[in-house]
Amino acid sequence: MTTSTAIRRLNAADPDFARHLDHLLSWESVSDDAVNQRVLDIIQAVRERGDAALVEFTQRFDGVEAKSIADLILGRERLELALTRITAEQRQALEKAAERVRLYHERQKQDSWSYTEADGTVLGQKVTPLDRAGLYVPGGKASYPSSVLMNAIPAKVAGVGEVVMVVPTPRGEVNELVLAAACIAGVDRVFTIGGAQAVAALAYGTESVPQVDKVVGPGNIYVATAKRHVFGQVGIDMIAGPSEILVVCDGQTDPDWIAMDLFSQAEHDEDAQSILVSPDAAFLDRVAASIDKLLPTMDRAEIIRTSIDGRGALIQVRDMDQAMEVANRIAPEHLELSVADPQAWLPKIRHAGAIFMGRHTSEALGDYCAGPNHVLPTSGTARFSSPLGVYDFQKRSSIIFCSEQGASELGKTASVLARGESLSAHARSAEYRILADQEGN
Repeated sequence: MTTSTAIRRLNAADPDFARHLDHLLSWESVSDDAVNQRVLDIIQAVRERGDAALVEFTQRFDGVEAKSIADLILGRERLELALTRITAEQRQALEKAAERVRLYHERQKQDSWSYTEADGTVLGQKVTPLDRAGLYVPGGKASYPSSVLMNAIPAKVAGVGEVVMVVPTPRGEVNELVLAAACIAGVDRVFTIGGAQAVAALAYGTESVPQVDKVVGPGNIYVATAKRHVFGQVGIDMIAGPSEILVVCDGQTDPDWIAMDLFSQAEHDEDAQSILVSPDAAFLDRVAASIDKLLPTMDRAEIIRTSIDGRGALIQVRDMDQAMEVANRIAPEHLELSVADPQAWLPKIRHAGAIFMGRHTSEALGDYCAGPNHVLPTSGTARFSSPLGVYDFQKRSSIIFCSEQGASELGKTASVLARGESLSAHARSAEYRILADQEGN
């Protein structure tokens, strides 16, 4: 097995740099026709046959011997049992991470507000949590208890009435850490189902699975495709692409640290993206040497090598200002500012999911326990998207109360605009409320 890499080198001074960078960043997250049709068929089956379809698909796809939907439901007592089955060290780590995530997200809570105008008109905004949220969690070997915390805790902080978790258990393989995390995060109900069928069940409801208002959480191409199709019936968090990290370094950080930071994303899967940007060419050489030195020591060396070779890059720039320009062009999911004074460069960053400041702040801390959410926009969507947060589980209603005087004054303006749009019923509805002594015509 080959474990050395052939990571590409780019230079921002090259005339065709922009074209090479665009090619490096390109990622097609859309599923092919076969996957798309299969997902549509699964969604239709769940809508038509409910629990029976869920049991059938779980038997077929996950190899689980379930006789009825009751075999696919985990009660609160089962989640509490998981807490006793993990090690004391694991439980302590989960609880500490959960507390930090909760404290951070408490600061995101939005409150209702209003103000009163001179004539007594009241305008405002009412903030209300969703009634029910659905959390998809990958199962089997790809189990992420940290994702349970990151998705469920903001929902609970927002005041969501019920959080329903779906998690596949392929061949009956239950991950106790995931269930323990669900217990700590306050998940209300758990169904051991997965794939497109789980997303369909959450979106449309079955005899046993309650319909939710929003579906969040990571999954494979079938899950992502199903989320696309049910969007509109329910809300979704995002359609996530492969994980990615961009490290901007001034050349003064230990190259082994930087190499391992690049590995931390590359080990997710072969399509993950790890990029280093620096004005110091000699430093890029040292990091390349560290990559080749450390790669054979990694448990997931082959995945890392494939990721680094396929989508990784070491990019030389003119100076740190140009490094910031490249960072904004990439709009990364994770951005490490591994520099002497990260605060000085922060104002220049416009697009990034999460920004890790300074040489000692590894992206891995954000994945698990720093506090901010690790569900982040990928594939350049940080240009217009934000991390998952409490605000994703709250909705806002506009409040309008017009006093008699206010309705009369606003009615004049509404009348003119409505008639300009040839909507006479709108105009007359507003005109009825104009006080006679104020008409002025």
